[in-house]
Amino acid sequence: MSDTAEQRVRERAGRSTGTRARGRSSVSVSSSPESGQTQAPSPAQVQGDGQGRRRPRRARVYVTRLDPWSIAKVAFLLSLAIGIVIVVAVAVVFWTLDSTGALDAVSRTVDDVLGTGGFDLLTTLEFSRVLGLAAVIASVEIVLVSALATLFAYLYNISVGLTGGVEVILSDD
Repeated sequence: MSDTAEQRVRERAGRSTGTRARGRSSVSVSSSPESGQTQAPSPAQVQGDGQGRRRPRRARVYVTRLDPWSIAKVAFLLSLAIGIVIVVAVAVVFWTLDSTGALDAVSRTVDDVLGTGGFDLLTTLEFSRVLGLAAVIASVEIVLVSALATLFAYLYNISVGLTGGVEVILSDD
């Protein structure tokens, strides 16, 4: 990909997000090592397929660098959404089990198996305790996913020297 084509890709990326690139990019674009210079389109691409339609243009782009800060922000937001889903799902499941009487049946079964000891399942499985445990699990998930995604961005940037990056084929279909 030539320098002007690379600039057009970056400008289009800036326009599609509604902001201009501010000097740094979370994705670096480099040309295909096999292609060398940009080739002129073939006559079939220019003339189309005989029905008045142009064949889609394709460009091979290699992702050669990921910005770890951008990856950390996106991973944090996605893991936050997953954490909220975890807490809401636990609350809905607990409410459903409680309203159907399944928790009472399980508590009676545990009392029958263990005898009339001091263990009461319903006091152990209070809604506030269950929801608090779900919130703790969601918090740990948020921290771990954000940290691991950032670490993987750093590892990807290191390994690009050996692998050449991820090839992405862009098309204007």
